[in-house]
Amino acid sequence: MSGYPAGSSMLINPHCGVQIAVKQSDLLLVRLRPELLLETAARLRVSRIGTHLLFRHPLKPFMEDNRLRETLESIAGELQRNDAGWHEIIRSQINQLAVYLLRSHFNFQRSDEVELSRAGIVDRRLRRAIEFMHDNCGRELKLSEIAAAAYLSEFHFARLFKKITGLTPHGYLAAVRIERARRMLAETDLSIAEIGAQIGYASQSHFTKIFREATGLTPRAFRTAVLRD
Repeated sequence: MSGYPAGSSMLINPHCGVQIAVKQSDLLLVRLRPELLLETAARLRVSRIGTHLLFRHPLKPFMEDNRLRETLESIAGELQRNDAGWHEIIRSQINQLAVYLLRSHFNFQRSDEVELSRAGIVDRRLRRAIEFMHDNCGRELKLSEIAAAAYLSEFHFARLFKKITGLTPHGYLAAVRIERARRMLAETDLSIAEIGAQIGYASQSHFTKIFREATGLTPRAFRTAVLRD
């Protein structure tokens, strides 16, 4: 696709490919983690319509969406200036962007089934299981254990979890582990092997493989990049 004037925006759903004929320096790409959107949805008490987390009108330039354009321009400005505290400002802007997109452009609606939990994402039927995963992500967890925390059968729990979150229980558990590893790599001096062990990976090579698949970087490269910034 080409021909989009400066200031236009495009929303692209996961796993959708698109070609845009612009110079790399002219394009700002913002990728929002599904976990961020789902946790934000929990705080807003809205739930997804349908099985997948999707934009209502993907691949359509939002020429008149002034708020979206202003937010993206502000993020781009912070990245270019690189002033002190830019990480915190962009984190705040990304959170505001998530709220705005959920309100205006995603397939979400108000729902009484969603409730807030210290674990974030949350349908009330799954809250106990999700908190159980957060509390026990440092050890191997069987599906039967996780389902038992929700007082559901394995079969019913697995189907319900996938329907509501878009992830399998172990897929969500892996995301919890990786997010915890990110924080530990950035905020502690623990060795990579120690961090891997604390989030349930006894083998450092296995932890490195899983982390690289999830983030595109090895744990060591991720820590180096964070410390450099």
